[in-house]
Amino acid sequence: MALKRYQRYAEELTALIRGGQLAPGTRLPSVREASRARRISPATAFEAYYLLQARGLIESRPRSGFFVRAMVKPAPARGGSAPPRSRHVEVSDLVFEVLEATRRAGIAPLGSAFPAAELFPLRQLARALSIGMRRLDPTRIVEDLPPGNERLRKQIALRYALSGTRVSPDEIILTNGAMEALTLSLQAVTQPGDAVVVESPCFYAALQALERLRLKAVEIPCDARHGIDFAALCTALQRPDVKACWLMPAFQNPTGTSMSEAHRRDFMRELQRHGVPLIEDDVYAELYYGARPLRPLKSFDTSGLVMHCGSFSKCLAPGYRIGWVAGGLRAPEILRAKMMTTLSNAVPSQQALAEYLAHGGYERHLRRLRRVLARQHDIAARLAARHFPAGTRFSSPEGGYFLWVEFPEGVDTLQLHRQALEHDINIAPGQIFSATRKFGNCMRLNFGHPRDPRFEPAIRTIGELAAAALRTR
Repeated sequence: MALKRYQRYAEELTALIRGGQLAPGTRLPSVREASRARRISPATAFEAYYLLQARGLIESRPRSGFFVRAMVKPAPARGGSAPPRSRHVEVSDLVFEVLEATRRAGIAPLGSAFPAAELFPLRQLARALSIGMRRLDPTRIVEDLPPGNERLRKQIALRYALSGTRVSPDEIILTNGAMEALTLSLQAVTQPGDAVVVESPCFYAALQALERLRLKAVEIPCDARHGIDFAALCTALQRPDVKACWLMPAFQNPTGTSMSEAHRRDFMRELQRHGVPLIEDDVYAELYYGARPLRPLKSFDTSGLVMHCGSFSKCLAPGYRIGWVAGGLRAPEILRAKMMTTLSNAVPSQQALAEYLAHGGYERHLRRLRRVLARQHDIAARLAARHFPAGTRFSSPEGGYFLWVEFPEGVDTLQLHRQALEHDINIAPGQIFSATRKFGNCMRLNFGHPRDPRFEPAIRTIGELAAAALRTR
């Protein structure tokens, strides 16, 4: 997706600010100066500055212009400098308490894990499903047993090829959503008592999977700009009890941050040097805002160590429950585990997605979805900057639909979650994203509901509740 002129100008200034070339307190060119020097309209310059302001990188001073803010770092995921320890995981009770609130009708879904249903091509999918049902031949259903519908697996392999990653359709195993792909991969490389490297904060379902399989978590701090802490990760890979990594290097849930390509290359070299399998959770890969997708870690894998897991749930068809894993060396074990558990995915869903991908305008849908989410991110950042208490920081993701919000110390987001429910607002408190209940003043904010009239009032209410908590410390 080509960037608009104001976005290109904003990205250039973002790089200069984050690279240190524009120091805190530096005055930016006036709108008139920028318009003349860059040969852009004043409106374009204004839009670029408003975008930077929404990201928290610059501030407007009355009658003085725009200046680089003194605090320009995105919200960091806090972790100590001590060597990572392995810990037993017990998060499910807290997760279930929080998730139960998402079932309530009429609630503002700031804590939801899914974007709004109207963002998906439901009518086209229903047409594809109808075509698939008409072609359904009961005598050939066995052909869609694991590894799954061959036509769909070829379409997925083609998506890999378009991103520069070589994956054979024979390596792809279709699953009931990404969670089954991730869990089967985890089972293929671990035994109870083993340790698994995860990010901190971490997707709560990953922690629940570790808890159910009686595995230990080695939590590695995440940097809000680059993803996982590379030095801490290398230290963890040397541990004899670490048998796998479960990472989300693109638009990580909950922080929205991504690992840079340079770090991806370095990380894969270290991973292969130590021979540690990697479960790559890449369900948000298609939701990038820029011109090009991020290359998956799978594309740097020369040893078959990466089990790359994807899904259509976040970008196309949430209710169809179709995920997959490109299993590398572990594909045979994953296939056997699939056949010994859920056996097969729903055949109509597989056929419908194969039909849609072949003829349904998937790329056109993705371009539109990316534009909507990028615009909604800017709106969410602007509202957060306006309504949340002074000192609040939040990440600036380049894809997906989550902001990671860090309130000042004194705001307990689990208590904030319970208070917000009284106002029919759901949030995802930071404690559910850690095996050790860290991030007590943080929350994940879903901005993927652009037409929901409750969104701005909910942000304002959360800000008021957080400010009240600070006043009563």
